[in-house]
Amino acid sequence: MTPQEASAEILRLCQMAPVIPVLTIDDAAHAAPLARALVAGGLSVLEVTLRTPAALDAIREMTRIPGAVIGAGTVITPEDATAARAAGARFAVSPGATDRLLDACENAALPLLPGAATASEMMRLAERGYGMQKFFPAEPSGGAPALKSIGAPLPQIRFCPTGGITAQNAPDYLELANVACVGGSWVAPGDAIAARDWGRIESLARSASALPGP
Repeated sequence: MTPQEASAEILRLCQMAPVIPVLTIDDAAHAAPLARALVAGGLSVLEVTLRTPAALDAIREMTRIPGAVIGAGTVITPEDATAARAAGARFAVSPGATDRLLDACENAALPLLPGAATASEMMRLAERGYGMQKFFPAEPSGGAPALKSIGAPLPQIRFCPTGGITAQNAPDYLELANVACVGGSWVAPGDAIAARDWGRIESLARSASALPGP
């Protein structure tokens, strides 16, 4: 898979809904009902971060849910990419990018949303063919005003900002011309997952899916 093909697929996924839930799952038993609640709320593209021992099992469980498109987040090594692909992930998300990681995802035909925080990082990725990138960490890096400023000299790059995105500030990002969607964890808070409060999560997802898209 070429970087251009990867970015085209990532853009397609990002345009399916204004928000991609960023999920940290400690118990794989929560995975299926969590995915069902999010899909029922209108959010079908889901990112499961590889930050817990249960993450890969959670991805396997979630891929069985009709309508769910599951990706792996916090993919930082070639080994992560291989494991995510084997678990059934249809895309990968990284906080940054290295040549080894880019090579691994391209060789595995695993579409990657690579992270960048500076103009130089963005330009290097764009030079390789990645026109769809993750702006991370969004809020500490200047938030929506910074991303708007980046859009002037680099209009060819589209972004999915994550890091500090909330229901309150998400609209500020979504109104930008260079934003395809946002990623955030507020849609599936840890206390709601632990309490198995799937109704609350479905309600949060429904509100997120109703946000005005780009």
